[in-house]
Amino acid sequence: MTTSHTWNFFRAGGFDQVQLDSGADLLALKELDQKLWVALGCPTRGLEFDTRTLDLIDSDADGHVRANEVLAAIDWAGRLLKNADLLVEGADSLALADIDDSSEEGKQVLASVRHILKSLGKPDAAAISLADMADIEKFVAGLEFNGDGVICAGRIADAGLRATVEDIIKCAGSVADLSGEAGVNRDIADRFFAEAAAYAAWQAKGESDAAILLLGEKTMTAAEAFHAVRDKVNDYFTRCQLAAYDARAAVPLSRSAEDYQRLAAQNLSAQSQDVADFPLATVEAGKPLPLVSGINPAWQGKLDALRERVVMPLLGNRESLSVQDWAALCARFAAFEAWQTEKPAGSAEQFGIVRIREILGGGHQTVLDGLMAQDKAVEAEVKATRLVEKLLRYSRDLFKLVNNFVSFRNFYTGQDKAIFQVGTLYLDGRSCELCVKVEDVAKHAGLAGMGGFCLAYCDCVRSGGAEKMTIAAAFTAGDSDYLMVGRNGIFYDRKGQDWDASIVRIIDHPISIRQAFWSPYKKLSKLISEQLQKLAASKAGSVDSQMIKAAVDGSKTAAEAPSAPPKPPFDVGKFAGIFAAIGLAIGAIGGILASIVGGVLGLKFWQIPLALIGLMLLVSGPSMVMAWFKLKRRNLAPILDANGWAINARARINIPFGTSLTGMAELPEGANRSVVDPFAEKQVLWPYYLAIAAGIVALTGLWYVGFFG
Repeated sequence: MTTSHTWNFFRAGGFDQVQLDSGADLLALKELDQKLWVALGCPTRGLEFDTRTLDLIDSDADGHVRANEVLAAIDWAGRLLKNADLLVEGADSLALADIDDSSEEGKQVLASVRHILKSLGKPDAAAISLADMADIEKFVAGLEFNGDGVICAGRIADAGLRATVEDIIKCAGSVADLSGEAGVNRDIADRFFAEAAAYAAWQAKGESDAAILLLGEKTMTAAEAFHAVRDKVNDYFTRCQLAAYDARAAVPLSRSAEDYQRLAAQNLSAQSQDVADFPLATVEAGKPLPLVSGINPAWQGKLDALRERVVMPLLGNRESLSVQDWAALCARFAAFEAWQTEKPAGSAEQFGIVRIREILGGGHQTVLDGLMAQDKAVEAEVKATRLVEKLLRYSRDLFKLVNNFVSFRNFYTGQDKAIFQVGTLYLDGRSCELCVKVEDVAKHAGLAGMGGFCLAYCDCVRSGGAEKMTIAAAFTAGDSDYLMVGRNGIFYDRKGQDWDASIVRIIDHPISIRQAFWSPYKKLSKLISEQLQKLAASKAGSVDSQMIKAAVDGSKTAAEAPSAPPKPPFDVGKFAGIFAAIGLAIGAIGGILASIVGGVLGLKFWQIPLALIGLMLLVSGPSMVMAWFKLKRRNLAPILDANGWAINARARINIPFGTSLTGMAELPEGANRSVVDPFAEKQVLWPYYLAIAAGIVALTGLWYVGFFG
C-alpha cells in the first residue's frame, strides 16, 4: 500500500511496528493500513491511563476505544492546533497563541479560553492548563445560564414565578441542572401548562352550563352523595318491581328468616358487611324508598346525605322517594356525569381551579420560555468550555495512547511501562513487571492460558480490605517449584501504593530453559522421596501396630493366654528361590552398571566429560526442546484480548525480552558476603565412604573378570 507519508518502522516482538515521532506521523495515521496497527480496540477501564480522556475519545460511550475513534480524536485536535507537534510534547498546558482560530469552532474555543481565564482572575494569562480546568464543573454549574435549558426554582428572584416552578416540579417532575439542583426544562413546562390549560377549559365548560353544575358549587358534593347510593337504590327499586310482578317474591327478596338467624349469632354493628348486603328497606310491590325510618342501618348515613344534599335541594323536603322521583334525579345528573367523563388526564387538578387560573393568568409560561431561551443561548459557549478541556487532554495524552495502541513502543522499548501494566508483584524472590488487572479470573484464564505464560492470579487488598482488585502476573524467569495457591506477596501499583497479594490460581507453563533442564532430575528426586516416605510410613505403622499388639497380649495372664501354635518348619526350597531371584536382580543391575562404567572407562580421558554431558542431555534434552518451542510461542495477545483489547498482531515475547520482565534476587554489586553459616547442618561423610567403597568393589570386579586385561 502506497501513502503520501514516509513511515519508519521498528521490529520488536517478532513483528514490524510503526514508529511515531512527530505530529505529521499522527496526522498521517489515517493513511496507514490498520492491518499494521498492533491494536484496534481497548477498554476504557483497567488501564494506567486517564479515564476522562478515554471517555472523551469513546464517542459512542460503549466502554471501548476503537481505531476510528482514535483517528477522529487526532484529526479534531490537529485542526484546532497550529502546530501538530504539540501533540507529541504531551504538555498539560496550552498557549493561546497555539490555538488555530481560523475556523468557527477554533474561534469558539479561543473565546471560551479567554472567558475561563477571566473568570479565574487571570485575564492576561498567555496559556491555560488542566489545573485551571480542575473546577470547570463548579464553574459551569455556577453560571446563571449554563446552556442546559433547565431553570431552577432556587435561582428565581420573583416569588410568584418561583412558586409556579415549584408547583410544576410537584406536578410534572423535574430534571437535574448542571449544578445538581432540580429544575424544569421546556418539555416539562410545556406539558404542565398544557394540562393546566385543558383542565381550566374543562372547568369553564361546567361552570357555563347550568345543566352540568345543577347545584352550583355544591354539585360535586351532591354528586358524591348520589353516586354513593345509586347502585343500592337501583337494587331496591328492582326488587320492588319483582314483588309487583309476583307477590311471592316479596318475602325472599327481603331476605329470609334463616338469613336473620345467621346474623343473630354475630356481634352486629352498622358497619357490618353482612348487614350492608341486605336491601335498603323491606321489599313490597310499589313501595317508595323510605328516607327517614325503616332503613337498613348500614346505609342510614349515606341515605341521610342523599336526602340532605340531593333530594331536598332538587325535590324538596321528602321522607320517601318514589321510583319516578329516583328516575328524575338520575336524569338530572346525566349531564354532570357526561361532563365528568370529559375531564382531561393529568395531575394539575391537585392544585385546584383557583391556583391553576392564577398560574395561567400570571403570564408565567411566557416568562419561563424567555428564561429557557436565554439559557439555551449560551449553550455553544458552554460547550466550547468543554471543548477546551477536551483539547487540553488530547494535547497531553494522545501521543502516549498511540504508542500503546497503534504500536507497543512503550512496552517493547522499555522507555516506559505500557498502559496495561498496572504495577509490580514481589513474590518468591522475584519481581514481575507484566501484571494486568483482571475482573473475572475464570473468564480471563480461559483465553489467557493460550499465551503460553506462567500466570499467577492474585487477589490484592489494602486499607484493611476496603480496596480490592485482582491481577494476573506473568513469571518469565526462574522456576515454578514454589509457586502455589495461597502464597503471599506484595504488589506495588503504579502510584507506589502497596497491596497484600495472595495467589488464587496458577496457569502453569514453562518459565525458562534452566527449569526444563533440571525438571527430569527434580521429578526423579521427588518420586524417590515420595516412595521412601511411603516405605518409611508403612514400616513405622507396622512397628507401631506390632508394639500395640505386644502390649495388649502381654497384659493377659498366662492361664488365659491360648497356647501358641507350633512354628512351621523352615522351608529351604522357598527361601532358596527368593535368594536366587534377589541374586538375579543384583546381577542384572550389576551388569548394567558394569556396561555403563565399562563404556565410560573404555573412552579416552578427554572423552569422558563429553560422554557424561551427552548422557545428561539425553535425559534433559527432550524437556528442554519442548520448553524452547513453548517459550518461543509466548504471545501477549491472549492476555490482553481476555481484558477486552482487540490485539491485531502476534505480540510475541521472546526468551531474552521475557526474562527481562521478571527480576531475580541478586546481591548488590560490591556487597560483602560471608559464607560461614553458624547453623549449617553438619556434613554426613558415610555416604561418600560408601560410594568410594562401591567404586573400589566395581573396579575390582571388572579387573577380576579381565576387563582391564
